[in-house]
Amino acid sequence: MSVVTRFAPSPTGDLHLGHVYAAKVAHDLARDAGGRFLLRHEDIDSGRVKPEFYRRIEEDLEWLGLRWDGKILLQSERREAYKDALKTLKTMGLAYPCFCTRKDIQAALSAPHDSDAAIYPGTCRSLSIAETNDRITTGEAYAWRFHAEKAAQIHGDLSFRDLRFGKIRVDTSVNGDAVLSRKDIGVAYHLAVVVDDQFQEITHVTRGEDLLGATHIHRQLQAILGLREPLYLHHALVRDEHGKRLAKRDAARSIRILREQGYSPDEVLAMSQVS
Repeated sequence: MSVVTRFAPSPTGDLHLGHVYAAKVAHDLARDAGGRFLLRHEDIDSGRVKPEFYRRIEEDLEWLGLRWDGKILLQSERREAYKDALKTLKTMGLAYPCFCTRKDIQAALSAPHDSDAAIYPGTCRSLSIAETNDRITTGEAYAWRFHAEKAAQIHGDLSFRDLRFGKIRVDTSVNGDAVLSRKDIGVAYHLAVVVDDQFQEITHVTRGEDLLGATHIHRQLQAILGLREPLYLHHALVRDEHGKRLAKRDAARSIRILREQGYSPDEVLAMSQVS
């Protein structure tokens, strides 16, 4: 099997040291196996994307010597593929409209019987077809959510293999009924990423350990949609001196700033390593 990995940044800001480590992990895994390293711009959130960051990201990667293979994939050009996948889930009865605002969800999760405040409580899952249609007809905003438990009844027991953590059994309670599509961006991360990984023939998904939980719903979607199962590597995160993971707001650790300060590519790559 030829190894194919990808690095998938969002062009909403400059790359920082955490991005460098993530890109290098994916790059080196592919190169060491004689495989392919791909670049994908996750640019579906048009409200946050800035045109200048596409090229700035590419320039930083080139400067670091992390060169990708083939054409860069833009999620903004893949909307029809996401619509088709969502249509399949709707047809199977595995996607339902959710009219809850963030305020509604927070209010529901504050009730004494809700033990896990991170999981959507399924408020709209039990709405009747008539009520759902009435609310849609009146123009009420809604998102499409994944019916995780119903999907599990179809695909049965699932697991995924992580090169760092080993075999992990899929647990539908980790994400609950996650959002698949929103009115403002058309598709959410969970659906887009599995559709694109299939399209790009990704064999090894490398990403930060903060996304380990997301893999549970990704395996569900892969199984339901008939997509291949990749191997995973959820690597450690680059953190600051206080142990907090880096974010784009940490401008002082951006590659652009470090370049301007005179650091070499080798020095930046060394700075990006995790302990």
